[in-house]
Amino acid sequence: MKKINDILDILINKGLIINDGLELKQLRSGTTDGVLYTLSAKKMPTYVIKIDNPKIINSTQDFLLTYNDVKLMPDVLYTDDKKEFIAYSYIAGETHYNRGSKIEWMTILINDLFNKYKKVDSDIPWGRVNGIHRNSWSDFNQSSLESAQNNIGDLLTSEDHNRVEFLVDKLNTYHFQHEKYYLHGDTGVHNFVYMEKQLKGVIDPSPLIGPKVYDFTYAFCSSPDSLDLKTLLSAFSLWNNNSSFTSEQLLNEVLFQLYTRIGVCIKVHPHDLNDYLEAWKEWRKYLPAF
Repeated sequence: MKKINDILDILINKGLIINDGLELKQLRSGTTDGVLYTLSAKKMPTYVIKIDNPKIINSTQDFLLTYNDVKLMPDVLYTDDKKEFIAYSYIAGETHYNRGSKIEWMTILINDLFNKYKKVDSDIPWGRVNGIHRNSWSDFNQSSLESAQNNIGDLLTSEDHNRVEFLVDKLNTYHFQHEKYYLHGDTGVHNFVYMEKQLKGVIDPSPLIGPKVYDFTYAFCSSPDSLDLKTLLSAFSLWNNNSSFTSEQLLNEVLFQLYTRIGVCIKVHPHDLNDYLEAWKEWRKYLPAF
């Protein structure tokens, strides 16, 4: 893996950056082997340098280049031939917080990203580009279900678990209709950059081959605020793929995403857990009956 000083030398020697008042700041670890830096010029953060496994770097580059016309995405500056690092533009702002209303940032997200998603060939397998490929989207959902069940345990009732299993069976009857799209795969508020309570950017793709509804419901459920039917339907009305969805299917997709989100919260975002459990009390009434 290349050292950060070697990377700076490469970028300077190629004339991509000017060696004038450059400052580096290490951010957080990406994957087990990965690390992120911001590169500032004259005190102004300008680029992000990501050092990681070549598969991660390659998929990040491919995704950003595929959607280089999406203004929410950072622009690629350079990727080395061995795919040991990538440099891309820095998007000023903060993640998670000071988001403004959910319907406002969902509107931007739908119009400027989701409605621009591209279809992929039918022979490309479902699932994570850098993870386990699936024979079907139903297989992907089954894996998500099992992971959430293990994480949630007795935090929810056995009836809720059983009804979610039944719900997933219903979802599987829809999925033969789904077309494959090239998705960001991790469209949550932790990867959304906000400035002055407005969505300005989307970072850290975890590319996924799946139906567009996945990223839509993931985004809607990625924060516990405004998890209500009015906000959902208002956002969904903006989505250019909604004609093929019944209201029952939409509710089932959201219910399953919310269920898996509770499982994720237990492990990664425990500070949000109580709010999600409160939301679940309201949403569980839409669970399909046996």
